[in-house]
Amino acid sequence: MKSHLIIAIRLTLVMLVLLAVVYPLVVAGIARFAPGEGKGETITVNGNVVGYANIGQAFTRDDYFQGRPSAVDYNAAGSAGSNKGPSNPDYLKTVQARIDTFLVHNPGILKAQIPSELVTASGSGLDPDISPEAALIQVNRVAKSRNLPENAVKALVEKQTEGPLWGLFGPSKVNVLKLNVALDALK
Repeated sequence: MKSHLIIAIRLTLVMLVLLAVVYPLVVAGIARFAPGEGKGETITVNGNVVGYANIGQAFTRDDYFQGRPSAVDYNAAGSAGSNKGPSNPDYLKTVQARIDTFLVHNPGILKAQIPSELVTASGSGLDPDISPEAALIQVNRVAKSRNLPENAVKALVEKQTEGPLWGLFGPSKVNVLKLNVALDALK
């Protein structure tokens, strides 16, 4: 019995050192090679930080591209989904209100054409990216609001579109904050 207890204590101490000291140091070391050196990729304009590339933000004006809705009002301290299922009446009312708002601000678009990510929140509530289709469907509204040629705004969306990771993993995506910063730079 005593020998089993000593082995258990040794194993506990070894795992404590490995998981509480070594592993966090290895992860922190690897993070130094990531954009922002593990502190998140900040987006700056004229030396001022305007946001983080990996955290969604609310853009509600017609002259900006809009990202995914957030169940937590884009509060990174409280990342969460709505936890409401697709048959929940409150959830359905929320989604319908988002659809109605989108249609008012994007005349000429049919309900069936709206990409689902523009009216449903992501699991984290902080998704900074949308699909190229979700960005392209907003080109007409943004171009009109800014008095820009539609083809120039469409070209900007295409330029800001990131392909799958290493050409293999995940879908193509557009970071909404980066797109809106580039849009402001068009003037």
